[in-house]
Amino acid sequence: MARDGAVYICQSCGSAHAKWAGQCSACGAWNSLVEELQSRPPGALAPSKAARARGLAFETLEQLTPPPPRIITGVGEFDRVCGGGVVPGSAILLGGDPGVGKSTLLLQVAAQAARRGARCAYISGEEAVEQIRARAHRMGLADAPVRLAAETSLRQIVDGLKKDAFDLVVIDSIQTLWSDAHEAGPGSVTQVRAAAGELARLAKSRSVAVILVGHVTKEGTIAGPRVIEHMVDAVLSFEGERGYPFRVLRGAKNRFGATDEIGVFEMADAGLSEVANPSALFLNTAGERAAGAAVFAGIEGSRPVLVEFQALVAPSAYGTPRRAVVGWDSGRLAMVLAVLEARCGLGFGDRDVYLNVAGGLRISEPAADLAAAAALASSALDQALPQDCVVFGEISLSGDIRPVSRMDARMKEAAKLGFRQVLGPAGVEAAAQMRVTGAARLADAIGRIGDGAWT
Repeated sequence: MARDGAVYICQSCGSAHAKWAGQCSACGAWNSLVEELQSRPPGALAPSKAARARGLAFETLEQLTPPPPRIITGVGEFDRVCGGGVVPGSAILLGGDPGVGKSTLLLQVAAQAARRGARCAYISGEEAVEQIRARAHRMGLADAPVRLAAETSLRQIVDGLKKDAFDLVVIDSIQTLWSDAHEAGPGSVTQVRAAAGELARLAKSRSVAVILVGHVTKEGTIAGPRVIEHMVDAVLSFEGERGYPFRVLRGAKNRFGATDEIGVFEMADAGLSEVANPSALFLNTAGERAAGAAVFAGIEGSRPVLVEFQALVAPSAYGTPRRAVVGWDSGRLAMVLAVLEARCGLGFGDRDVYLNVAGGLRISEPAADLAAAAALASSALDQALPQDCVVFGEISLSGDIRPVSRMDARMKEAAKLGFRQVLGPAGVEAAAQMRVTGAARLADAIGRIGDGAWT
């Protein structure tokens, strides 16, 4: 029997259960229920008489609110994703795979911000102070006035931050903290939720920007209950494929800036270096373009980025053809293959199909449909696209090519990098120094690829 005041919390989704079960009824996870003692959460007391007498004060939309101040950290790509700098009093959650460089990035951010006059602290629950100091020496940041501490007790961290005044505080990581107000162990749903809530309240009350590092699960989501992402003001993910030096900082939520903004870094021996022109980094402009390659002019946040789609269509050696994709949605690939077969007469039923986005970048916008289809058709027909051609457009199930947003910005970015031709939706107006080959239907675009007709 469960003890009095005890509940069973799912460590996958955070739902509470009155008794133990092998499977969580909320999320379906097996063996994820852990017994935890209930405790009164901080701030759960009844409101005072003064608070009840004050009532609810309304304001109008016409009232002007000045923009929030910003802490410019000096790391331009990080400031871009945050919306132009870190807002004092905000809580930011940064997630990423183990070893991708989260600690390196945040130590660099704290050091650069401290050099610019901000009062910064770096608190680690995973490393000793000597390890952090050694990394700072390796990165050339030993002279930065950053206060270091190694602590996992939430009470000790909060009391220490209240004694000194800071502008920016990094907590690495939220899963290592524990509160003595709860019986659960560090890393459990209850402890993570309590630590995130307490640090978010501290950020608001002391007007200090708090950056929390979060571990990710094998599915790529931030570990712990999803309520943590609602507590914070911004959720950032740090992505990178093993074997590539490139790292992408992507904003999934931001109350003080645009979402889906990206910052691009390159990992080196001395830390992370910013990449001012990601398009030149992700493209291979040397030599002639091979069959099966198409350059996609995409938009990531507010920034146009050019990447190369690479496809290989080969006869299948086994009974079941393989479908492998890296950097793009596998469901989207299945749809494009179906449209190519049904509307364009290309057969993939007895062929292996491999699709890759070069450079380790992950593309999610529908405007990449035509670039993927062009790469697949180019490989299947063994006909290379022109070296100076970029492709963009959304494909419908009927085989139509639909217009996409910000086509002028895509073409201007391509023109800066020396591209002179565009394969896209019909009716696209050519930008300066660009020649447009428009197609209303996918069959027309594939026919031009097979015939090599671009004028």
